[in-house]
Amino acid sequence: MRLLVTGGAGFIGSNFVHHVIAHTDHHVTVLDKLTYAGNRASLVGLPDDRLTFVHGDIADAPLVDRLTSEAQAVVHYAAESHNDNSLDDPRPFVDTNIIGTYTLLEAARRHGTRFHHISTDEVYGDLELDDPARFTEATPYNPSSPYSSTKAGSDLLVRAWVRSFGVQATISNCSNNYGPYQHVEKFIPRQITNVLRGQRPKLYGAGLNVRDWIHADDHSAAVLTILEKGRIGETYLIGADGEKSNREVVELILTTLGQPADAYDHVTDRAGHDLRYAIDSSKLRAELGWQPRFDDFAAGLAATIEWYRDNEPWWAPQKDATEAQYRAKGQ
Repeated sequence: MRLLVTGGAGFIGSNFVHHVIAHTDHHVTVLDKLTYAGNRASLVGLPDDRLTFVHGDIADAPLVDRLTSEAQAVVHYAAESHNDNSLDDPRPFVDTNIIGTYTLLEAARRHGTRFHHISTDEVYGDLELDDPARFTEATPYNPSSPYSSTKAGSDLLVRAWVRSFGVQATISNCSNNYGPYQHVEKFIPRQITNVLRGQRPKLYGAGLNVRDWIHADDHSAAVLTILEKGRIGETYLIGADGEKSNREVVELILTTLGQPADAYDHVTDRAGHDLRYAIDSSKLRAELGWQPRFDDFAAGLAATIEWYRDNEPWWAPQKDATEAQYRAKGQ
């Protein structure tokens, strides 16, 4: 197939592009706006005959129409995705997550192109820390930030275009990803790169908030499985049973790097910080046969730490400006 991957120079998107090139014969066209979160260096080394890069905006209707007409399937990763940024300025999240998704859906409708939409578990809101429940495909939406609300809106657009116009689409909602090529503004790479630079990690509030972690390569394998086998109109939740509190993650990063487990600082908590996310991915596993490969979080985190240790030229240019922004907010 010829795949159009939006946001393919970002963290999760670039991992998917690497996965597709390694495990299929598909040709990939990446469409990426190259905002601060996109990085051409994340695609370095991939074969020129298998990859085409297009610098552009998913809200550019003529460009999106042309690229969609040339593809057999669209995999839509492009999104504004950082909660803190959405609290500072929600408008880019509306432009990209809502208008951009609408633009892509209209192109897919015109050309009859298979469409897979990447979303997040944050559309479901949060769970209590002591609640045994997990999110399922039937969990009502209850987003709590401009980021998660615009992603919820984009999900609903996809559902409507399937029902109203017959677009051949599927949706996946995934838990928190970790792995190579993630911007240092995000929780795990921020803490890893702090320790690598001899600085203390930063922990929001008491650090009790729980996230359900999955390695980006497992996410990529799940998306490819849904693209190939998923039932049109269905939503699949992607998770790897990786629930950890933020404090546990910071302490594991520190001890893996030979530091005392308590060598971190508490900083101002995020406004409206969701308590706990937890994914029930049994539908995906039972119906499509997907299983996570990185089922040991400590081993996956150690491999991620080694990637950041070995690839400082990739993340160092972003680091100082990112930390300056956090310091300005007391974080």
